Amino acid sequence: MKAYERFITYVKTHTASSESSESVPSSDCQLTLCHMLADEMRSIGLEGVYEDEHAYVYGFIPASEGCEDKPCIAFIAHLDTVPDFPGENVRPQLIENYDGGDVVLGTSGRSLTAEKFPHLPALKGQTLITTDGTTVLGADDKAGIAAIMTAAERIIAEKLPHGRIAVCFTPDEEIGHGAALLDLERLGAAFAYTVDGEELNEINYETFNAASARWDINGFNIHPGSAKNMMINASLVAMEINSMLPSGDTPAHTEGYEGFFHLTDMSGTVEKAMLSYIIRDHNAAAFEQRIKTMEHIESLINEKYGEGTAKLTVHQQYRNMRERISEHMEIVELAERALRREGMEPVTAPVRGGTDGAQLTFRGLLCPNLGTGGYSFHGPYEHITAEHLETAARIVMNIVDENLK
Repeated sequence: MKAYERFITYVKTHTASSESSESVPSSDCQLTLCHMLADEMRSIGLEGVYEDEHAYVYGFIPASEGCEDKPCIAFIAHLDTVPDFPGENVRPQLIENYDGGDVVLGTSGRSLTAEKFPHLPALKGQTLITTDGTTVLGADDKAGIAAIMTAAERIIAEKLPHGRIAVCFTPDEEIGHGAALLDLERLGAAFAYTVDGEELNEINYETFNAASARWDINGFNIHPGSAKNMMINASLVAMEINSMLPSGDTPAHTEGYEGFFHLTDMSGTVEKAMLSYIIRDHNAAAFEQRIKTMEHIESLINEKYGEGTAKLTVHQQYRNMRERISEHMEIVELAERALRREGMEPVTAPVRGGTDGAQLTFRGLLCPNLGTGGYSFHGPYEHITAEHLETAARIVMNIVDENLK
């Protein structure tokens, strides 16, 4: 089966995760794809297929004769799609021999245009896969699943020489929980790759250091006619807190290695208000300083309005995996050789986000990230080509082959 055919099947299965859930998986719909993939793994010849109640599914290809001494490589992708844009009833559009021009996305009123997406003309002649403009496509990360499954099927069917290969698909990556319950002992890999990026020629082994921050603000509500020197408006205090952060340190004003504070949610009345942020920085010292900045603001607000007015709660999420992978660059170089076999010059670029690989690396499984060839993830403009999916599958196969050398 071709990679894009698998991909079309996968994206039609709803798997959005849920930020409000405390269960794993955070949404029952992810179990549907988990079961589908387990059945497919068995049908194409993977061994030891196992799926657990948390929607983790594992499968293995034993080493071929004479390759038993080679290190086991794991390939990992995630089941869920982003929770903050519709992911149900996905109706992909296939445009064969794409002409490189604008594409109308169904009847949504949205279009892919070269003005907004200047890479589109370079896709001319390929089979373009888009949304109908009303949902995400799900290339993040069903493209990774399709590439890994296609590579696994071909390695088995063509009896290609290989060391032991482990495959694992995880839930809830989009809400930061994807690697938490992955059974590393069951996986048994020496190192791994997530197939969860965008550009095909990118290898990512640097992520943000990441934390979430929540402000709970308590006001003092009194009749506005007699409020002078007494009222504390919690919503106005929330606005004051945000104004004390650097105005240019937001996602809309930063790129590359630049960090940020990102206000993701807010609510408020006179009595109570809430602010939610994510804090990101590639540099560990700068990251810690960002947290200290928020702590300093908390102190200033409570000094001004009274103790207990503002409560800051910070949760660490993940750290920059470069700290560990930089000591084992041979696994990055292995991926680079695999890309060059496809005629591409590898680029190592920082991830302005996180991957399952970040958590896995700090759990002891070194895990850089590979691209899938998709574009504009997490919204209605997501698109990918059948040809890029095929290339992603070949890159996985090339890594397996290069591991023998």
